[in-house]
Amino acid sequence: MLEKITNTFGGIVKKLSGKSTITEKNIEETVEEIKMALLEADVNLRVVRRFVNSTIEEAKGEKVLKAVNPGQQFTKIIYDKMVAMLGDTKQDLHLKGPDTQSVILMLGLQGAGKTTAAHKLAARLLKEGRKPLLVACDLVRPAAVEQLSQLGQKIGVPVYKENNKDAVKNAKDSISFARKNGCDTVIIDTAGRLQIDEEMMAELVKIKKATDPCEVLLVADAMTGQNAVDIAKSFDEQLGLTGVILTKFDSDARGGAALSLKTITGKPILFIGTGEKTEDFEIFHPERIASRILGMGDVVSLVEKAQETVDEEAALKLQKKLQRNEFTLQDMLEQFQQVKKMGNMQSIMDMIPGMSGMDASQMDFSSLKKNEAIIQSMTYKERLNHLIIGPSRRKRIAKGSGTSVAEVNKLIKQFEKTKLMMKKVSRNKGMQGKMMSQMGIDPSALASGGMPGMGGLPGGMDMSALKGMDMKKLQELAKRFR
Repeated sequence: MLEKITNTFGGIVKKLSGKSTITEKNIEETVEEIKMALLEADVNLRVVRRFVNSTIEEAKGEKVLKAVNPGQQFTKIIYDKMVAMLGDTKQDLHLKGPDTQSVILMLGLQGAGKTTAAHKLAARLLKEGRKPLLVACDLVRPAAVEQLSQLGQKIGVPVYKENNKDAVKNAKDSISFARKNGCDTVIIDTAGRLQIDEEMMAELVKIKKATDPCEVLLVADAMTGQNAVDIAKSFDEQLGLTGVILTKFDSDARGGAALSLKTITGKPILFIGTGEKTEDFEIFHPERIASRILGMGDVVSLVEKAQETVDEEAALKLQKKLQRNEFTLQDMLEQFQQVKKMGNMQSIMDMIPGMSGMDASQMDFSSLKKNEAIIQSMTYKERLNHLIIGPSRRKRIAKGSGTSVAEVNKLIKQFEKTKLMMKKVSRNKGMQGKMMSQMGIDPSALASGGMPGMGGLPGGMDMSALKGMDMKKLQELAKRFR
């Protein structure tokens, strides 16, 4: 998502950073580009006007025109306005203590992804130490109850359901069930419609009154653009929303919903769905999304994602192997699998400075799957010692992986080059710093644990090395990027 607007804003930032002086004409031309980019992204007209007017007003001040580096100063103004438009700072759920039931009411139209979002939220809360209960109150959509039951079973969260057609009674009874079974967070999945109607709203109002939720969350589809804003306003008027979960954030949507919701409704975006897997559910950080839109990447989120998926013990083990020059094809295979765990390649690229806004589909990531298949067709002994893989073995491996001998040869050559590079990097601190600088990362922001290896990954980055980064220093570094 946001690829088009990211490309436009990234180009604007590059243009500005190269200017030693900024004139009123520069400002007007740049703001016109920004206005067109926002309108093309389907951002609400009122939001665009407010953004443009406040940017011009601040940018034309004497302080900017006389600044030491006006280009950077103007970029900072655009960044600050973008953050304000997205919601200033991240907002947390306001849940009660573990001794009292906290009720979260999930609302939204049919097809927005309420049921999936409910189980993702439950999985996140479970990881944070809470004891959630999922409640099946969508008695309209066929198989909705069964879907929630399966998703709850998948993540180890109980699901409350009754064999009746009274959603209000189900919701009310679930509170007693939660109390008896020690569940401190009740997540109610409600029915949706293809469009807002009086019957649906009346049922939701009754459920809210019966359960007294501390959070009333709208699940909105990012692909609906400005319609998501209108839907949010309708739900808010009758039910009083406390926040929004924006689904399908990984889609090719233009971004109008994300960029308009907070300004128009006053309700914060709390979470975004970035894929189909349970773990594809992120806290919405306005400053980080603004950084991605401006093409600055989001190293902090990248590190957090790596720290969630990478095994620390395995990362330290790999680091020692790199230092001893003992990296094997088995290690390379594990690196491929680590990258897959972190989510889709587009979302990873958007977080890397300099790669934000690039289209992953235009890059050759198919070779990752091919190389994984080749290594998996090798015996464990061959993976540990590639030197024993002679012509006959290469022919067998090619046949087993559905590739050619030439592709097997290419992988082994790539591995040998990678291993040689890693040997040099692991022993050369200066080269480590240079490589990190090329990625747009200040080497001083890394913990002293060592430099990422190449691992045969796109961009030359070993994700396991992110495990050792000092988050406090990284946060400070991220602020300096902006």
